[in-house]
Amino acid sequence: MKAIGTSCPYCGVGCGLLAKPRRDGVEIAGDPEHPANFGRLCSKGAALAETLSLDERLLRPVSDGRRVSWDVALDRVAATFAEAIAAHGPDSVAFYVSGQLLTEDYYVANKLMKGFIGSANIDSNSRLCMASAVTGHRRAFGSDTVPGTYEDLELADLVVLVGANLAWCHPVLFQRLLAARRRRGARIVAIDPRRTVTAEAADLHLALAPGSDVALFAGLLDHLAGHADTAYVARHTRGSEDALAAARAVGLAGASAETGLPADELAEFYESFAATERVVTVFSQGVNQATTGADKVNAILNCHLLTGRIGRPGAGPFSVTGQPNAMGGREVGGLANMLAAHMCLEDAGHRRLLQDFWQSPTVASRPGLKAVDLFRAIGDGRIEALWIMATNPADSLPDAHAVDAALERCPFVVVSDVVRHTDTSRHADVLLPAAAWGEKDGTVTNSERRISRQRAFLPLPGEARPDWWIVTEVARRMGFPGFDFPGPAAIFREHAALTAAGNAGTRDLDLGGLASLDDAAYEALTPVQWPVPAAPVVPAEKRFFAAGGFFTRDRRARLLPTPTRRPAKLADDEFPLVLNTGRIRDQWHTMTRTAKAARLAAHLAEPFVEIHPRDARRFGIRPATLVRVQSTRGAIVVRALVSERQRPGSVFVPMHWTDRFSSNARVDSLIAGAVDPHSGQPELKHTPVAIRPEPVVWYGFAVSARRPAPDAALSYWALARAAGGWRLELAGDAAPADWSALFAKLCGIRTGSAEVHAYRDVQRGAHRLAAFAGHRLLAALYVAPGPVSVSRSWAVAQLVARHDQERHLAVLAGHGDSGMPDAGALVCACCIVGVRQIEAAVLAGADSVEAVAAATRAGSNCGSCRTEVGRLIDACRLSKAG
Repeated sequence: MKAIGTSCPYCGVGCGLLAKPRRDGVEIAGDPEHPANFGRLCSKGAALAETLSLDERLLRPVSDGRRVSWDVALDRVAATFAEAIAAHGPDSVAFYVSGQLLTEDYYVANKLMKGFIGSANIDSNSRLCMASAVTGHRRAFGSDTVPGTYEDLELADLVVLVGANLAWCHPVLFQRLLAARRRRGARIVAIDPRRTVTAEAADLHLALAPGSDVALFAGLLDHLAGHADTAYVARHTRGSEDALAAARAVGLAGASAETGLPADELAEFYESFAATERVVTVFSQGVNQATTGADKVNAILNCHLLTGRIGRPGAGPFSVTGQPNAMGGREVGGLANMLAAHMCLEDAGHRRLLQDFWQSPTVASRPGLKAVDLFRAIGDGRIEALWIMATNPADSLPDAHAVDAALERCPFVVVSDVVRHTDTSRHADVLLPAAAWGEKDGTVTNSERRISRQRAFLPLPGEARPDWWIVTEVARRMGFPGFDFPGPAAIFREHAALTAAGNAGTRDLDLGGLASLDDAAYEALTPVQWPVPAAPVVPAEKRFFAAGGFFTRDRRARLLPTPTRRPAKLADDEFPLVLNTGRIRDQWHTMTRTAKAARLAAHLAEPFVEIHPRDARRFGIRPATLVRVQSTRGAIVVRALVSERQRPGSVFVPMHWTDRFSSNARVDSLIAGAVDPHSGQPELKHTPVAIRPEPVVWYGFAVSARRPAPDAALSYWALARAAGGWRLELAGDAAPADWSALFAKLCGIRTGSAEVHAYRDVQRGAHRLAAFAGHRLLAALYVAPGPVSVSRSWAVAQLVARHDQERHLAVLAGHGDSGMPDAGALVCACCIVGVRQIEAAVLAGADSVEAVAAATRAGSNCGSCRTEVGRLIDACRLSKAG
């Protein structure tokens, strides 16, 4: 079959893909013609073909734990929602949706809730990542407009990355930036408390104190007072006097005191910004996820507005989104305080326009409950029926234990998802099987406002259906007209027509030129950046605001005062460290997709807390031991990763692990639900915590062809895929009475079904067991009293379920196949290259990252491992020199 053009389901870069179904699976490649990535893919995109299996899929509707027909399930959902509305009013029901939905799915869900049910109680997991950016844009520009394009990163002379670990979270975009620096010599500044991979690659790293971004940019604004574009400010803005007065109160001295950065280091950055005409400031979750997130955004926007560096090639503020369709969701009003087509919920004229267009009985007239408040309302009984689509709030929302309790208490919970078991779905009264990526059709919009098609290249499995179909079926069963769409193309046409309705240049989002696409044209749609007006007099400009034209009532931007405020909670004697959460390179959200790919688990396979050596010594934490991280909300147990790259006084724990993959690592269970008062976005980057060693007496590592079944008898476990099976980290606070019994129960070894080899050194506390069925390795377990002394052979993990393993004693000793050398811990997930392969290349003479790439291919694809490769080269040099 020919390759089918589609787009990646991960981050907001919006990379184009070519998917070619084959008899033995699907071949995935980057689309060299797509303007977001020009053929490049990150490690997650490169491994997409490995995530398409149907294991653990939800394939049939389920009601109260029993399989039912679609008619029964949909009738129950429609009737229960209708009954709740009749008895308690429209605000007694709610939808919680996701940036993983396609625009067409989002559109019909928003239309149903706001226009026909009559409530604005529809919010999105985008509230957790982009709401502060939306609020900042709307306060400054009068609209949720991202002014620039990806090309600006390649045209800028200075790129400032704020709270954005681009190298790991948007790696293809980061590689475009690094390539531009090599060509043009642009300078990169990284502003981040952690010395991330991005910060290591930057020309200047400003390791500011957590939560002090407003002070840093207020100091910058004060410095820029003498470098203002006075003509631009006078013609196109308001509020500069008050904004500058607030900035003056901070100044360089105040910024230095708040950020903890030396004044001369700040002054160097301030002068570089002032002296450079082409400046792009990229910001992401480190800015947004704070109780001061909206003010952080406006502090950044103020600097660009004061200098007129906005909407011009190579100049402007740039919010990069975390999900593939966070932007599309914002376009159709998928947040509780917005209307579709970038219309304003508080504007009576916009509400009338929308109601007339939809021919709906009403349009919600006040904002609905935002994510954190929504789940509080569920917990205290204000919500009678909840529908969750394509997201896992039991893990991703703050105060996760309270979210669990709220879902348990809610009278009626519907979950539409692609997987059968999540920490959220265990609370569902009705489960609806949704189509997954590769099975559904529609559009997504990336961070630069570029609309791309996601196309189906696989058949719908079982009884799975697209989300738009599920929503419209429920709407029809509730008796609402206007939902008889034959397919996603018809929904897109209505969405595009709505963006043009009553617009005439008064709103930024205009897709009028796409409103008449027939089904064939929709199917063939190539990536297009909005606005796309129906009949522009001149070609539509792809950047906004170089000549003003903001979307406020007077068409002027607003500079806002941004006085400094502390985070909601500060560290103290009881909780002396600040917890930051976020992503790691090869995992995504709560791992419902990425956990299927063995190579994506091989880089960082278990939950961890990254801690500075000084803090590790202070709290008695040794490398690779287990650590209890405690807040006022709860505690988790994770592995210690002691690293100079962490800021003293702060720790980092990734967001991805759930009860499906670890014993106790849901990091959001530690985080209180404090939110930004303007955006409603929770503070996920600043939680005071305490840490202490977790007392265990043994550590273990296991590989198994079957999914292991760890239980409460273990103090700790973390599960990950391996080639042909699974790998498991485990630990206990007491030795079991019978290691063989533990092994058999853990790995599903039935008596008499396997030949078990064992080695025991009771004095040293070392135990090794391996089970074989003939020449097939079924499972192996390695136990030792310390974490470092446990045998962790990646080569052994590759042997699970192979039928040609004759060296039984070698496996017991922790050695792999003689024909398959142990590559060591994975470094490059794109090309599957391990530590030992890179070390061998360096010893053979590869003395640069480029030379290692030529010898091993490590770092030759998305490049997100290049910094780690560089560290290995330096370590090898030191070793040789020693």
